[in-house]
Amino acid sequence: MKKITFWVIIPILIAAMSVACTQRTREIDTSQNDAVTIRVAEVHEQVVSQLSEYTAIILPEAVNNIAPSVPGRIDRIYVEIGDFVTAGQKLVQMDATQLRQSKTQLDNLKENFKRLDELYKVGGVSKADWDAMKTQLDVAQNTYNNLSENTQLLSPINGVVTMRNYDSGDLFTGAPILQIQQIRPVKLLINVSESRFNDIKVGMDAKIRIEVLNNEEFTGRVSLIHPTLDARTHTFPVEITIPNANAKIRPGMYTRVTFNLGNRSNVVVPDNAIVKQPGSGDRYVYLLNDDNTVSYIKVELGRRLDVNYEVLSGLNDGDKVAITSLTRLKDGISVRVVE
Repeated sequence: MKKITFWVIIPILIAAMSVACTQRTREIDTSQNDAVTIRVAEVHEQVVSQLSEYTAIILPEAVNNIAPSVPGRIDRIYVEIGDFVTAGQKLVQMDATQLRQSKTQLDNLKENFKRLDELYKVGGVSKADWDAMKTQLDVAQNTYNNLSENTQLLSPINGVVTMRNYDSGDLFTGAPILQIQQIRPVKLLINVSESRFNDIKVGMDAKIRIEVLNNEEFTGRVSLIHPTLDARTHTFPVEITIPNANAKIRPGMYTRVTFNLGNRSNVVVPDNAIVKQPGSGDRYVYLLNDDNTVSYIKVELGRRLDVNYEVLSGLNDGDKVAITSLTRLKDGISVRVVE
């Protein structure tokens, strides 16, 4: 009876072990089937010219709105839109009636004060009377000076007339009569990433290309670096001045600005390895780990180099990054690498 039991149990044990092995094999196969198949590229450092490029709009060096401080009749406007003017040039003649009245009053006060002053010197009038007359004279002189400045309007700068809102004979009611823009030199304003804060210096050159002038190249110079950074965009404003001696460049023109900051050795990554984070400007790659998983790594990109990007931070020389199946990958997922 015992022999029969032994020979019955042995086949059952063998069958159970076979089932267990089959189950383990299936688990291994399933695990391998779950891994995402990818191709990778190994990244390396190389010397990269540090060319930083920006876009900007040309601005005038200065803008002056020409207008009197009080309403009045415009007698004559001497310039038209597009005319070049020089500092001190007469642009507008306002009605001079009040100015003539003020001049007559001032002349009378001067004569009266002259006589009073002579009497004061010999003791003929008191110091209080002399002070009162002197105050009247000073007020009249200031009134005349103010009216004189607002009757003949002069250009405070060398520039070009860019706006004219009135004609001769109109009544000035508030809007500037003329606008003068200084365009020798001109300037532009760019917002530079904070990663370049220590690279940009006052006085350094920048290459300016202007599309409307057939991409003609000009040289500008950094004239001002704003001392604070924008906390939202992590950028800081930089002002560049262009001499524009021949006035060829005009405000409003679209430009491309390039700084050459020398050479630097940085990792270069294929552009097909870059993943853009939806809803932001952040860029990522999937980094291959030693255990055949991938990590979702944020990178800071520099220049685009044909089909590659310079990486300023986030990767090291010799790292391997996924270049296929990026939409199927997740942080920490297992992968199978193929050639």
